[in-house]
Amino acid sequence: MIPDYQSLMRPVLECARVKPRNISDVVEEVSDKLGLTQEERDQLLPSGTQTTIRNRVHWARSYMKQAGLVRNVKRGWYELTDRGREVLNNPEIELNTKFLEQFDEFQDFKNRTREDGSNLEFNGKEDSKTPDENLQAAHARLSAETAANLLDLVRTASPAFFETLIVDLLIAMGYGGASKDAGRALGQSGDNGVDGVIDQDPLGVDQIYLQAKRYASGNSVGPGEIRDFYGALSIKKATKGIFVTTSTFTNSASQTAKDLGSRIVLIDGLQLSRLMLRYNIGCRDKEVLHIKQIDEGYFEENG
Repeated sequence: MIPDYQSLMRPVLECARVKPRNISDVVEEVSDKLGLTQEERDQLLPSGTQTTIRNRVHWARSYMKQAGLVRNVKRGWYELTDRGREVLNNPEIELNTKFLEQFDEFQDFKNRTREDGSNLEFNGKEDSKTPDENLQAAHARLSAETAANLLDLVRTASPAFFETLIVDLLIAMGYGGASKDAGRALGQSGDNGVDGVIDQDPLGVDQIYLQAKRYASGNSVGPGEIRDFYGALSIKKATKGIFVTTSTFTNSASQTAKDLGSRIVLIDGLQLSRLMLRYNIGCRDKEVLHIKQIDEGYFEENG
């Protein structure tokens, strides 16, 4: 298990006991000392841009720097201060953000965050997540709530609207190229069990047929409906189909789709709402937050 960033403060100090250290090397050394598995070392933050262990080691160093326990010596390198060495040599100290709050430099740092609206507060060991993790967790909660609301709206829309929505989503995902006629919602009686069709390529050489079931939560799609759709594809001599529902697929329905080969892709309500969020179908970007990080190279080149 990967320790939280506060638990990593003392190990990060220990790594620089003898000489200045490169933070990237420290990430590896701390991982070795903790006996982290390869899976734990490769674990990424939800953003997918940085490993969890690297993020937490960096924040451990960053907060200790704000408290005057370490200082940066050049890009990516840090060393202990006299204060940091005193703390390291006292094993009785429980090193965490609560401990750091006794230093004026750390209080100044907290005051600066209040002035810029961040209102940074710590609760000792209870505050186990880094700012990156807190931000991404909040984003994940907001996305989940928005996805749930989207799905509720889709379930109350008309069947015709739902079929059009599916085609709009697939076009947004890149199917059909640039042609305005790439996707067509059929929605007519006598369509032999198919609700829509979309061109897989700009020329319409290959087509994907759609089945859309706007079901309430708890009304799952069963294997019979999968077999019926497969039969409809055979009638149209189609090779590929996508079955979309606002509810879920039973286990037997999913197994039936697998047994029929790779011709039918299943998209349930949860996946549908997530795709709508990703491709801005029925929603739009409200606000864009730009997350900044220090460019240490700039200060080396111009310092």
